[in-house]
Amino acid sequence: MNDWQRKSPLDWETYVNKLVKVVAVEKHEYEGWLLTVDPVSASIVLATFPENEKASISFIMGHAVQEVEILQEGDSDTKQRLARIFAPEESPAYSPEELEKRKNALKTWLETNHIPVAEQGEQGRTLCVAGVLTIDPPYGPEQCSSSNEIILSRVQGLVQGYLEKQH
Repeated sequence: MNDWQRKSPLDWETYVNKLVKVVAVEKHEYEGWLLTVDPVSASIVLATFPENEKASISFIMGHAVQEVEILQEGDSDTKQRLARIFAPEESPAYSPEELEKRKNALKTWLETNHIPVAEQGEQGRTLCVAGVLTIDPPYGPEQCSSSNEIILSRVQGLVQGYLEKQH
């Protein structure tokens, strides 16, 4: 076990959102913004921002890390940019009224097609299809969830087709 692997998650946290230089075995050097450290393997996830390109992600295995040096502190803009790397694309914001309208329209369409559907949750915001699949707001294929992959795939296809007909 190397020094890096012996550190605790609290030690590693001091490196997060900072520009670092990592020296690994065989004199390999990596530079980038430290996104996170895997608490089990001590592996490092670095992000770089090549000009006019999307972020580039590198992984350095924990056992190969020999030295980590902080080069620069991250400012709030950098922290936000790093946080957005793995954030889902912005989805359009819907008002509560629009969400209710979308839910009711999808529920009616499912019922019309003889697919058993019910509302569940405290405010009835989640649709439950055949007791094995849920659809959360804003009621698109991405919001479908089920442990049964066949049902999930079929209902996602139905919802996608329904939404395409609406537009």
